Amino acid sequence: MTATTGTDDGRDGRDGEDDRAALARLLPPAAGFALPPGRHEHHRESLMNQIDHDHDTAASASASASASASASAPASAKDRAPARPRLLRPSFLAPVTALALAGALVAGYSAQGGGQAPTQAGTGASASERAGNARPVALVLNQISDAAAKSDAGPVRDDQFVYVRSQVQDGDLTGGTLVTGPLAEREIWYAQKPGPQKKLGQIRQDGETFPINAELGDTDGTREGVNRPTYRWLAALPTDPQRLLDHLTELTPESDTQEHAQAVFDQIGHLIRETVLPPETAAALYKAAALIPGVTEAPGAVDAVGRKGVGIARVDARYSWRSEWVFDPETLAYLGSRTFLTADTEIGGRGALLSADAVVKRDVVDEAGGRPQD
Repeated sequence: MTATTGTDDGRDGRDGEDDRAALARLLPPAAGFALPPGRHEHHRESLMNQIDHDHDTAASASASASASASASAPASAKDRAPARPRLLRPSFLAPVTALALAGALVAGYSAQGGGQAPTQAGTGASASERAGNARPVALVLNQISDAAAKSDAGPVRDDQFVYVRSQVQDGDLTGGTLVTGPLAEREIWYAQKPGPQKKLGQIRQDGETFPINAELGDTDGTREGVNRPTYRWLAALPTDPQRLLDHLTELTPESDTQEHAQAVFDQIGHLIRETVLPPETAAALYKAAALIPGVTEAPGAVDAVGRKGVGIARVDARYSWRSEWVFDPETLAYLGSRTFLTADTEIGGRGALLSADAVVKRDVVDEAGGRPQD
């Protein structure tokens, strides 16, 4: 037997669902892009903070009105009005908000031109000139891989936190109107504790600190994995490049708004951005990226603060979306990334910036909120 829900007009709940489905079929399909992995936390927590703020403001106004009215009321009436507890938001609500906000954020940000890609990575060179200077991408990524293999990063204990300080640029739809802000400092602490966790760490940005909640649907907490890449999980990944690429391809969800190869490339970008990578894993990730069709070198690429370096890029030809990674020209250490549109599309014009970051500090600390000693 299927349970049904009554509606105000007395119809069976399934009729209401049928009506909604019929109306939905009349609407055009929603257009938009998903934000690159790792870009939702600040927006979702900013929005939830705004919801809390609005709720508190409304509660204060209501309390003032109640106090005024109750001043002339009998004491027994006041005694019967218990204090209303503050509305608590469930941990799974934040990721839901992030998904809704992400589509609106990218669409609005791109439509307003929100920041331009720096004349094709800031050199003033044409695309053909840059392509002419490019080397075989496998050669470049092999060099980056060799440098990563020599890193002394890690290990990271299960009771520690990965700390990353960076400069980021993106849009914000918290107030209902898109605001393209300047570069902002962002600090993030990722918990490494194994097993399902409801609190995955915290972020500090724009003078406020927000918790990182479990992923959508993880009512018992989020386990380590591609959406929660702890050091222990990263160290257990295959180190053979082809096996690693096959594994990540399987873990990366298919999307109607992004080529799957692009999604895998961006997923690797997520894994190298705000983690401490075991050297063997880092080396394998870069060699795996070289096996993705369409990956090229991007001479003259720059990060969010304009640091020029060795660039690795891929363009989603279906949706004109370009993702670039930038590496230090001397040490080949990761500097940052930039994502922008390469053609005029329904969500924005050519060069519209979707996201940019520049890593300033990466380390390991013993507690969330703690900073490494310089």
